[in-house]
Amino acid sequence: MQENSNYTINMGIAYLNYPVVVKAQTSSSSALSREPMLPPFNVLITGSTKGIGYALAKEFLKAGDNVIICSRSAERVQSTVQSLREEFGEQRVWGTKCDVREGKDVKDLVAFAQENLKYVDIWINNAGSNAYSYKPLAEASDEDLIEVVTTNTLGLMICCREAMKMMLNQPRGGHIFNIDGAGSDGRPTPRFAAYGATKRSVVHLTKSLQAELRMQDVQNVVVHNLSPGMVTTDLLMSGATTNQAKFFINVLAEPAEVVAEYLVPNIRSIPANGSTKPTYIRFLTGVKAYSQIFSRFAFGARRNRYLLED
Repeated sequence: MQENSNYTINMGIAYLNYPVVVKAQTSSSSALSREPMLPPFNVLITGSTKGIGYALAKEFLKAGDNVIICSRSAERVQSTVQSLREEFGEQRVWGTKCDVREGKDVKDLVAFAQENLKYVDIWINNAGSNAYSYKPLAEASDEDLIEVVTTNTLGLMICCREAMKMMLNQPRGGHIFNIDGAGSDGRPTPRFAAYGATKRSVVHLTKSLQAELRMQDVQNVVVHNLSPGMVTTDLLMSGATTNQAKFFINVLAEPAEVVAEYLVPNIRSIPANGSTKPTYIRFLTGVKAYSQIFSRFAFGARRNRYLLED
């Protein structure tokens, strides 16, 4: 079980190096703003039947937006759509099965979105996997490596490609948000090296797509990064096997609902303000992480918040 703890500890340490909240990367040759999009927005979120994806979907719905959810599991999609429709109404949320590793599935997802929403303003690439495997790379199976890389890297590329193709043909363009994770800042991720490598590639892919759009003088389609920080999902909590891991979870982690409450208004503000600046939105910044750790050592804040520490 030590490998799960290493995952949690490295997640905690990584966020100590993150800069301040919203960092915009712009080019002087690009327009920085255009006509604002008026809400409600049409939103598509991959991997959105549980965890942070589900929390984001609910928060967009609370804001009055229309949402499409998807997952590899048709059963989870059906039950999630039913639950959300009971809370937010029949004509606000739709869902379909989609395996982001399959080009045909993602093309079908785009067609589904166009059929039900006509266009998509905000596309969030949240689907990801670590194959629930924590071990040295030398011990990883072919199946686990293929699962992680095809989902997190190939799947992301396919989704970005199809989202961009769709948005380039929309008069109002659109915004794509790629979710990062442990390893995205370049720090090592021992015992989940494949996952960390794929998350590092998220940042590179986003920057490359931003450069391609600038080269094509495209101003109304923008690719951003989104960082939810440490979220108290089953995956993270499974790593709480040492006191050090429990410390980082108690001090730095937040429930998915809390993270979504912060991220969604920041995401929505970008199209609402007509911004065309590529932006990195972070929930847990380095300043915030250091502040919470200081408060813990100085005042005992957040001790035993989720887990009992020895």
